[in-house]
Amino acid sequence: MGFARACSVALVGVEGVVVEVQADLEPGVAAFTLVGLPDKTLVESRDRVRAAVVNSGAEWPQKKLTVGLSPAAVPKSGSGFDLAVAVAVLGAAELVDPREIADLVLIGELGLDGRVRPVQGILPAVLAAAEAGHRQVVVPEQCAAEAALVPEVSVLGVRSLRQLIAVLTDGEVPQEEPPPVPARPDPLAAGLLAAGAVLGSGHTHGTGPGNRPDLADVAGQPAARRALEVAAAGGHHLFLTGPPGAGKTMLAERLPAILPPLTRAQSLEATAVHSVAGILPPGEPLVTTAPYCAPHHSATMQSLVGGGNGLPRPGAVSLAHCGVLFLDEAPEFSPKTLDALRQPLESGQVVIARAAGVVRLPARFLLVMAANPCPCGRHTLLGAGCECPASVVRRYQARLSGPLLDRVDLRVEVEPVGRADLLGAGGRGESTAAVAERVRAARARTADRLAGTPWTTNAEIPGHELRTRWQAAPGALGPAERDLERGLLTARGLDRVLRVAWTVADLCGRDRPEAVDVALALELRTGVARGVPRGLEALS
Repeated sequence: MGFARACSVALVGVEGVVVEVQADLEPGVAAFTLVGLPDKTLVESRDRVRAAVVNSGAEWPQKKLTVGLSPAAVPKSGSGFDLAVAVAVLGAAELVDPREIADLVLIGELGLDGRVRPVQGILPAVLAAAEAGHRQVVVPEQCAAEAALVPEVSVLGVRSLRQLIAVLTDGEVPQEEPPPVPARPDPLAAGLLAAGAVLGSGHTHGTGPGNRPDLADVAGQPAARRALEVAAAGGHHLFLTGPPGAGKTMLAERLPAILPPLTRAQSLEATAVHSVAGILPPGEPLVTTAPYCAPHHSATMQSLVGGGNGLPRPGAVSLAHCGVLFLDEAPEFSPKTLDALRQPLESGQVVIARAAGVVRLPARFLLVMAANPCPCGRHTLLGAGCECPASVVRRYQARLSGPLLDRVDLRVEVEPVGRADLLGAGGRGESTAAVAERVRAARARTADRLAGTPWTTNAEIPGHELRTRWQAAPGALGPAERDLERGLLTARGLDRVLRVAWTVADLCGRDRPEAVDVALALELRTGVARGVPRGLEALS
């Protein structure tokens, strides 16, 4: 008779639950039973663990073996429990000291030859272990840098089960073949990633400063460039409409570069989501720049907001957490898929209920939508020969529902690029670096004002706080109040105008919004000129 226990972590979304892996050996016919609500992948670990133990030079116990995963009510999935199961079995067989592994957290998949393979979700798993009071964690060597991001936790990266047994028994640690170099993906996972492990996400990580597209590449478009700067400074959602080739996609692709670098907390949140999705670049354990996600318009609701078989997986809205979600050709998306964005746009998170459980995923992103004015794209061009009937144009534009557009702060019409802007020297605008510097200064002013509150950008401030705690200058809201009375603005729309006005004031260095700031906010939301003074054109 023998008993031992080790620990591992079960992930539910990006939240982890520490699981006690208990191994019990009893006299009887040799058998291996795994209990505790395991999924199919975890049930198959019985064969992986047995082969890995034998091929690592240890003796497999020829007794009745029962491995329990506690708490039993929490669903367990994935191959990350392999290492903990193997060590618990070795402890029950007294091949390692059971007292040494009782509080040890082990995460990793085992190959049949005993190699320890990387798994998804290392960062949120180690964070959960640290919050539960565990201070020693064993992970695959390829994931050690990711696990080391959690402070006050001792991380041991191992290449094989043979090495781990040597460490636990104070033996000589054998030399093993090193894992793949960081520049190359895991060869066994490469096929999955190439096949689209995160289907329809269109996700890309931030690149180095030398490889980023520059805002100076965009010809003309002063109004759209100004809106892009306001969106970056305040975290406001943006809708760009205009004919094909006007530069809508170019503008959206350059938005992440003018956003400020992620804070430590934001980096950990974004990294946790990407780790669970399995899309962290090799050799880059921490996401430090704003993510950019641009799913194709054929994306399903599950790929956009999250879902899948069993426990839901992160979708594009979560992969864009703390970054930019760009929906090009927005009217071509399914209306139901677009309307599914309404809840995360308000709350900053996605709550997905399935039969296997409820998952809460972070989803605080900056939404950018781009659309043509009609199916052929030539509706607003003079003499371009648009043949779309008026009913077709209305039906096309109505694919973006009113409640969704009401949640978008900035709506800008992107004009066709003229010859002078495209070919002349004066068509080039400011560089990304110049705009990003103003955005950082505006964000700093916002952070000083919001110090001690749970909000970090103007777009997050509740409307009630804006109307009572941080009020605009006397009389500044007059035009917005008149639009509200005439039904041109909803109550939510008025709050969003006030948020944008605060962002404009921060960009201009004012202590509170003046009438000109509110006028520009109204113009950016409604598209109707409000007589904004030329002095504000410096924002572009």
